[in-house]
Amino acid sequence: MMIAVIKGDIIASRKIVQQDKWQVPLKLLLSKWGRSPRNWELVWGDFFQIEISSLESVIRFVFELKSLMKSLDIFPESKTMSPVDVRLAIGIGDKTFSAKRIAESNGSAFIHAGEKFDLLKREGVTMGIQSDWPDFDEEMNLYLKLVGLFMDKWSISSAQIATLAFKKPEATQSEMGKILGVKQSAVSRRWNRAHIDELLAVEKIYQKKIKILST
Repeated sequence: MMIAVIKGDIIASRKIVQQDKWQVPLKLLLSKWGRSPRNWELVWGDFFQIEISSLESVIRFVFELKSLMKSLDIFPESKTMSPVDVRLAIGIGDKTFSAKRIAESNGSAFIHAGEKFDLLKREGVTMGIQSDWPDFDEEMNLYLKLVGLFMDKWSISSAQIATLAFKKPEATQSEMGKILGVKQSAVSRRWNRAHIDELLAVEKIYQKKIKILST
């Protein structure tokens, strides 16, 4: 059975004094996908990894993680871009050993995630993927690099609308406006500035390709 493993860390986390401001929402989101420490674990203060059995859900979860961290308005003086960001590496492969702690489990999915995570800094990107399919990796890494160009520069309001879009995919823009306390027209502007349609298009391409490759 193939799985996905995401390895990530919070960029420049030591500059953030109130660590709980990002740790609490991160743990809540990770808890959606399983239990700690078997399915996910936050270690060393700012490094985490999570195992996901649903391959088709991986890209959405990466986008959700990214948007959540970018949406955090930690400092009152931070009115535009959040000081919090995240680096995320996806590994797709098998799982040859299952332990009580994800840190002790093993398989090609874990190896791929670890190798890609080590490359992210040198590549100058914050999201990447590695699998047994080089052509797939090349194409998806290009997409992730391109969407990262605007995701890395999201304002807090752009990240908040993206977070809501992934959290409540069936919600209309009017319903989103009520949740955020803004008019529907404001939601529409934020939606376009955040390039949500482009993210959903990348997710759709990923799902189509991974479904073919994994069957």
